Amino acid sequence: MNHEGRRAELAANLQRVRERISRACESAGRAPDAVTLTAVTKTYPASDVLLLAGLGVTDVGENKDQDASGKAAEVRAAGVRLRWHFVGQLQRNKARSVSGYADVVESVDSLRLVTALDRAAVAVRDEPLEVLVQVSLDGDPQRGGVAGDDLWRVSDAVASSDGLRLGGLMAVAPLGEDPDRAFARLAEVAGQLVATHPAATVLSAGMSGDLEAAVRHGATHVRIGTSLLGMRNSLR
Repeated sequence: MNHEGRRAELAANLQRVRERISRACESAGRAPDAVTLTAVTKTYPASDVLLLAGLGVTDVGENKDQDASGKAAEVRAAGVRLRWHFVGQLQRNKARSVSGYADVVESVDSLRLVTALDRAAVAVRDEPLEVLVQVSLDGDPQRGGVAGDDLWRVSDAVASSDGLRLGGLMAVAPLGEDPDRAFARLAEVAGQLVATHPAATVLSAGMSGDLEAAVRHGATHVRIGTSLLGMRNSLR
């Protein structure tokens, strides 16, 4: 597909996604600008990121450092400033690299990762790195996240660190569960977090298949990949 064809495709997809978000906000009694679209561009080239930026997308998400670092550098070299979210499970030995280009790390789920990111952020950044603590809604270790007392321990560690700033929470709805039920639980946890850390108001939840449920339960960011960019690897 040529450049103009891809741009037209992305523009149409983006309009549909924005309309879904707007309808979900209206249904939930929320302002349309209460929810930020994070375009999850994993497996897609920097050229797509630049096209999305030209269409008004401000936030992009990546889940692998080896892809994200080069892509972020390419976009930056083109003179485009975006807000980069790291949304995948993060190995501690990648903390320094990710801290160099990411504006937000959404997948923090252990004290050891907090320590690694804090050390890296102090070393390579001029300002704190925003962190979201990933909540496990199903207890599946393969999908990442923390729950119970560990959630509060990790959150408190982020809040008391020098190089990090606690932005809020992130979660993925469990496979096979009603997302409304899952995100209702998440909203309860988010309320408890804000009671202790009033500035931690970010709630990243909802993807292509369940963004409406996430918006109903207070998501401030939705992470959209397939509905925006198409099925993974469709361009390769």
